[in-house]
Amino acid sequence: MRLPAVAGALGLAASLAAAIPTISTKGSKFFTSEGDQWFIKGTINSVPGIAYQLVPDDPLIDNDQCQRDASLMQELGANAIRVYHVDPNVNHDSCMSTFEEAGIYLFLDLDTFDTQIEQNNPHWNESQVERFSAVMDAFHTYDNLAGFFVGNEVITMSNGSASAVFIKAAIRDMKAYRDSRSYRQIPIGYSAADISSIRPMLQNYLACGSNASEALDFFALNAYEWCGNTTYRESGYSHLTQMLIDIDYPLPIFFSETGCNTIRPRTFADQAAILGPEMTPYWSGALVYEWIQEMNNYGLISYGPQVEATASGAPPDGFTRSGTPTPVLPDFTNLQSQWATLSPEGVRVDQYSPTLTPPPCPEATPGQWEVDGDVALPTIGQVLDAAGRSSIGGVTGAATGSQAGASPTGAAVRREVKGGMAGLVGVAAGVVALL
Repeated sequence: MRLPAVAGALGLAASLAAAIPTISTKGSKFFTSEGDQWFIKGTINSVPGIAYQLVPDDPLIDNDQCQRDASLMQELGANAIRVYHVDPNVNHDSCMSTFEEAGIYLFLDLDTFDTQIEQNNPHWNESQVERFSAVMDAFHTYDNLAGFFVGNEVITMSNGSASAVFIKAAIRDMKAYRDSRSYRQIPIGYSAADISSIRPMLQNYLACGSNASEALDFFALNAYEWCGNTTYRESGYSHLTQMLIDIDYPLPIFFSETGCNTIRPRTFADQAAILGPEMTPYWSGALVYEWIQEMNNYGLISYGPQVEATASGAPPDGFTRSGTPTPVLPDFTNLQSQWATLSPEGVRVDQYSPTLTPPPCPEATPGQWEVDGDVALPTIGQVLDAAGRSSIGGVTGAATGSQAGASPTGAAVRREVKGGMAGLVGVAAGVVALL
């Protein structure tokens, strides 16, 4: 998904004498720089958290609005937000300071509408690297930056799984860029669509291999399985958890979007499971979708009644994007009540000594998964050729078909793969050339 955004906490402001602890990963968990395990609570833009994308370009430049929203996010109980798009050429100090004072962290997507990796005609070129790097440059100094995403729901169909090698190439190059600049070890991950035929292979592929510099730091899932009055087992959450247990998944994983709205009102009973004893040994929280009310009816707050989109001065979709946030009831208070009772206990970092190893790289499966094992990754500038021939396998053509369960923010598109790296064509440019 790629939409609006999250809730948190304002208020502490001048009373905070010390900077907010930074977030890092160890084994399959997030930790603060103070040594405490960290669980995400919020709406999209958090873990758990809230999705916070009030405007298409950048919601983190109007500090008056950030202050109004952060204050109510604090009342909600959020500790993180997710933002899908920003402009790296403007200053974000005021909004980031406001959210830091509220105790709210940021998960930020590195791509933009015109630089995202796509499953049909996948590529990873210098323009993408430069744009991703610019976003990292603009935000790496903020202590309340929890992590970066290199992509959101890139793969939504089985025949789009060939693009996984480009996702992994982006992970490789962004980690290399981060380290070459001596930035702190800001976690870099990926946000996946919840598609059962692809999910196990993708989460394992992005974590597999002998070279840790090519593996992600965390994996996240946009899942809307828990709808209405269901249970941990009936919802499918027990199955998602068992898959992690079966392979002893070595990285932090959380829900980067959740909050099914097909049955109303939303009770957010899933939060008690996600932040409860059956899931917290394996999951790190969830981001609730989303902060602002829009046509899709996922909002936790509204800035005013919907107006006719064709009216003079009206926003494009008829939903006001700024002003005083007013809770959408009873959804807002239902989520607030859930989070108020949930304070999962984790482990201290000095008492945690994981012996986890990367999972095996999945083999190609006809009609389901196209990448055959730990194949060589494309270099900057390489693309899948027009005929669909590839050294990473039998790619037979461009992605076709409809999206299979992508989230409200998801994209579409796909393909199949195997072996070496001969069907990729392009110009190798290493990331160092951009330093």
